[in-house]
Amino acid sequence: MELKLSPLEKKLFQGDKPDLAHGALIASGVRNRGELDAYLDMIEVLCQGIEPELPSGDYIERAKALFDWLWESKPHRYEFRGDFRLTHVLESQLDPGAKRVGNCLGLTLLYNVLAGRFGLSTRSVYLDEAHGGESHVFSILYIDGSTIDIDNIYPIGFDYREHLGDPLRVTWDDAGLIADIYHSTGWALHEDDRLNDAIQSYSKAIRLNPEYEKAYLNRGIALSMLGREEEAMRDFEQQV
Repeated sequence: MELKLSPLEKKLFQGDKPDLAHGALIASGVRNRGELDAYLDMIEVLCQGIEPELPSGDYIERAKALFDWLWESKPHRYEFRGDFRLTHVLESQLDPGAKRVGNCLGLTLLYNVLAGRFGLSTRSVYLDEAHGGESHVFSILYIDGSTIDIDNIYPIGFDYREHLGDPLRVTWDDAGLIADIYHSTGWALHEDDRLNDAIQSYSKAIRLNPEYEKAYLNRGIALSMLGREEEAMRDFEQQV
């Protein structure tokens, strides 16, 4: 399936390991270099405000201080089914009048991007069903061969242990997290009956994360709704 890519997306899909900030902003709808630079500047503004509040020593303490700073700056930051785009999340984080910042994906993107700027190693975990059957994404911090779960939707979410025993945990690298932006965009288009556009977004998610089963499922449903049954069946066969 041929993808319709903007010039920035072409660079994103040509690389093996996309930079999370660049890739997330492009997946969130940034279409030219000027816009990209403007949002990257927002990240730097945030970092300049946060850095004086981070302790200089212990790795875990720095990660916890970053998490606490975000919650203290916006105590009502999580919004159920809120915005997932890094562009919107950055704007909301920097807007003094905004109370809500984003949903689990948006908050995870923000934490992981900022953590990377401060030398912290993070990935993300995807759960297909959590919190009443909803899919869920959260951060994990890597340290000395072990990990710490960081659930960004709770003010007590640092070193969060509720998900540790879930057998359906799937760890995503940065490409997987960027893919989820495309998948979420695809679902929004799908609900708006813009099926061809949704298929494009699902396909971009699959290109970045070829093991993303829900993206195959939803693309298959959209293809079937358009009468493209042979293509849909190929996607449905990706389910295990």
